[in-house]
Amino acid sequence: MNKEIYEDILNIISQESKVFEKEPMSKHTSFKIGGPADIYIIAKRLEDIEKILEYVNKNKIELTIVGNGTNLLIKDNGIRGITLKPELDNLKINENTGIATVGSGITLTFLAQKLLKKELTGFEFASGIPGTIGGAIKMNAGAHGREMKDVVISTKYITLDGEIKEIDNQLHKFEYRRSVFEDEKGIILETKLKLEKGNFDEIKNIMTEYANYRKSSQPLEFPSAGSTFKRGNGFITAKLIDECGLKGYNVGGAEVSEKHAGFIINKGKATAEEVLKLIGIIKQKVKEKFGYDIQLEIKIIGE
Repeated sequence: MNKEIYEDILNIISQESKVFEKEPMSKHTSFKIGGPADIYIIAKRLEDIEKILEYVNKNKIELTIVGNGTNLLIKDNGIRGITLKPELDNLKINENTGIATVGSGITLTFLAQKLLKKELTGFEFASGIPGTIGGAIKMNAGAHGREMKDVVISTKYITLDGEIKEIDNQLHKFEYRRSVFEDEKGIILETKLKLEKGNFDEIKNIMTEYANYRKSSQPLEFPSAGSTFKRGNGFITAKLIDECGLKGYNVGGAEVSEKHAGFIINKGKATAEEVLKLIGIIKQKVKEKFGYDIQLEIKIIGE
């Protein structure tokens, strides 16, 4: 069956897009964890995404959408059906208006560098966040007191039925680490951002300062999915985990970072099962000691 799907997809999409069979998802996540996807597609063109949607709907095949895999834990048995990574990399920056139209597959770090060259300010907060624009919009990514909601004008997306829609900032329903796209099933295609005219050296200095802070405070030398848990309502989750004495606590290759208790890191050959077991222990200890139910920031998919 998978062979048949693989060949069908090869026949309907352009050569720019890539199709893989039984692809280990550990190769496509920052955690370096994850079993095989039956069929994994990197789609470079909108027409390819439209054809894939038409195909999965017609053949009733399960579809999973992923971005750059920086906020993701994929389970050890992998993902059934088709896993689609949209990698639209169109980019248009208007220096006069400060408006950037950005394809959902462009990474935040790449965009930050392009905006720096154009001397546009307002995006420095995102310059060190791993991941793509699509993922950042979906989870309203943020750092240093700012979030995507502060710069988004509008977003264009395609519904799973193949209808293209566009919504303004308000309709994104941005909240802390979530947006309407957590519920609205669709694929983000591109977004328009509003920036301001700035000074090259000032923008560069802010970006350097943020990069140094990130390096000094986060365990960037180990694979992880970023901050594992959301900030609490009136408390800092990482601080509670630290106060439970869990820094350095491990289950197999999964460990609570010594540098930042909010991060679970992959110390070697960690499995998703080990990470999930460790998450369970952390949740239980925090609940016992402080009475709080802490919430995950990372997404868990697969089986």
